[in-house]
Amino acid sequence: MHLRRLSAVAATAALVLAACGNDDDPTLDSGPPPTETGVDAPEATGGAGALGVAVGEPFPDERCAANQGAGTITYLTGFDYAAAASIVDVIVADDKGYYDELCLDVEIRPSFSTANYPLIASNDAQFSSGGSFSEVVAFADANDAEFVVMAVEGRTPIDTLITKEGEVSRLDDLRGTTIGVKGKLPASIAVMLLRAGLTEGEDFQTVLLDGFDPTAHIAIDPIVGFPGWKSNEPGALARAGIGYTLFDPLDSGVPGSFGVIYTNRSFVADHPTAAEDFMRATMRGLDDAIADPEAAANTAVALINAGGNPNFLSPEGEVFRWETDARLVTATTPNDTGYGVPDPVTLQAELDAYAEVGLFGEGVTPDAASRLGLDIMDAIYDANGRVIWPS
Repeated sequence: MHLRRLSAVAATAALVLAACGNDDDPTLDSGPPPTETGVDAPEATGGAGALGVAVGEPFPDERCAANQGAGTITYLTGFDYAAAASIVDVIVADDKGYYDELCLDVEIRPSFSTANYPLIASNDAQFSSGGSFSEVVAFADANDAEFVVMAVEGRTPIDTLITKEGEVSRLDDLRGTTIGVKGKLPASIAVMLLRAGLTEGEDFQTVLLDGFDPTAHIAIDPIVGFPGWKSNEPGALARAGIGYTLFDPLDSGVPGSFGVIYTNRSFVADHPTAAEDFMRATMRGLDDAIADPEAAANTAVALINAGGNPNFLSPEGEVFRWETDARLVTATTPNDTGYGVPDPVTLQAELDAYAEVGLFGEGVTPDAASRLGLDIMDAIYDANGRVIWPS
């Protein structure tokens, strides 16, 4: 979820926000094909007997009643109805009727990632899209919030440093320059520059930018470039015929994530089958969105237009956004692993790296594994990484 810089509470102002994908990343291997929801051998999940879910078997009446007992499940998007990871999959799942099939009453509301954290923490809404795993952890720790991260769809930083064409050929060329920022330097970019021997305020300066138009930003004389999202600004610049150079934190070995879906611990405790089946339907929606990116993006665009398009999103931009997000999701997901299943090892590496720049407070490095809903994600997939879906 991209352009996620609106803040509803003061506590969110210091968080580093993120969003979506990269078309040309030679460091990434091809991931698995979109998962299939039908397999021959029945596999059960969600407990034995009456509440279990098995491939090809009817959805249990008792489980249906339990899911209905959860009432309306409110999902808040991370940036309007943008066709981004952890947003478009929910939109597609709803459009295909997957929540209805699992007896879930899901309401999707357009919002912004930083505005959503207090609402999820208080259970005024139940699920939302976060910009990155680190973003969710940083807010939780700053506000004593009990979040459970369910899905992490992209296993790479979503940020990239965009510089004017021909002005910078290597990171060291940034020494003595000024970089424009929207709020603050994203953690992945800060770590990349720090590892190159460049410290903000000493080796380079930053200045605040107005708005979100990369074609206007790249024309500003005093700055050499600015951070952006791989699935947003590069596409806008390319469509405008403007050249640029990208510096990807991944190329410097900086870990990261994007496309995060999270909930609160009390909702999981009170409605475990509903929490599991929300993710089951959402991950099936993700499969479909990856299988046909253009159709998924157009489904999001229809909602954007129906809502009056207050953020001036374009159909071309949303197709580019989801095509690049989908490419990154598939490229960074290991074979035989379900899309979105969090990896505690790589997520801990992300937290360790971002602790270098003090994202979580001076000398603080959070624990990744304790923030994850791994049991739920493991329960919705079979051993081949396919969504377990009833008949």
